[in-house]
Amino acid sequence: MLVAQLLNGIALGSIYALLALGFTMVYGILFFVNFPHGDILMVGSFVALMLFKAGVSFWPALVISMVATACVAVAIERIAYSRLRGSRRLAPLLSALGVSLVLSNSAMLIFGPKTQPFPQMLRIDALRVGEVPPIIVFILLVSVVLMVLLQLFLKKTVVGIAISAASQNIMAAQLMGINPNFVVSVTFAIGGALAAAGGLLLCTRYSSIYPSIGVPLMIKAFAACVLGGIGKIPGAVTGGLIIGLAEVLTVAYVSSSYRDAGAFVALVLVLLIRPSGLFGGRTEVTT
Repeated sequence: MLVAQLLNGIALGSIYALLALGFTMVYGILFFVNFPHGDILMVGSFVALMLFKAGVSFWPALVISMVATACVAVAIERIAYSRLRGSRRLAPLLSALGVSLVLSNSAMLIFGPKTQPFPQMLRIDALRVGEVPPIIVFILLVSVVLMVLLQLFLKKTVVGIAISAASQNIMAAQLMGINPNFVVSVTFAIGGALAAAGGLLLCTRYSSIYPSIGVPLMIKAFAACVLGGIGKIPGAVTGGLIIGLAEVLTVAYVSSSYRDAGAFVALVLVLLIRPSGLFGGRTEVTT
């Protein structure tokens, strides 16, 4: 029983980690909390839902939804954020909240406010390991593959190294010939794609979707980033796993009414010991 709950928690935490990765990468460069990130996950999930209804299979739908949300994320950055980078932090924050409201309300107008069933398009019985449900194994495999690919991209490619340099000091990176606009756009695209993947895995796991799904997920992803150390990629992954485990264990051994409370109690306990997060949060470089 405990092992099954731990696996459920790790699977849920890996989905939170995928969402938190995009969140923390944007903060690492711009020191900006991208509140619409959860709504981008919602957009990707609804894109996949429409593709499923059109007869598209799982893997093409996953790729198309990731590309679509990458484009949406880049468009949001160029339209709503790019001219506010030098502004006080309140301006981009208000812009972000406005974008979040536009996305969620647009989804309600198009798809309706009610929860909709999400079709099961996977045939993964071969992934069953003992008593572990195949969907749990599938979520873990996909999440690990995406995280490893992200690490390889950041460590082994020119663009990935440029992103890492910009996350250390974007002004110094610009002096070294790195185009900050390109780096920021790629960062938003990666975050949007990972959010779509996490949303599709989540909706497949729980077989439902609704327009306001992004709000609670955004809060969990933000909590995961803060817990692990906002701006740090290992911190986002670790924080996501801790939040997921705390939530599932609270539901299993306390009450489903306190699922969110369990996750945030874990956050508070960690911050009492390490106020900057487990891996130490990024601090803005001032000149």
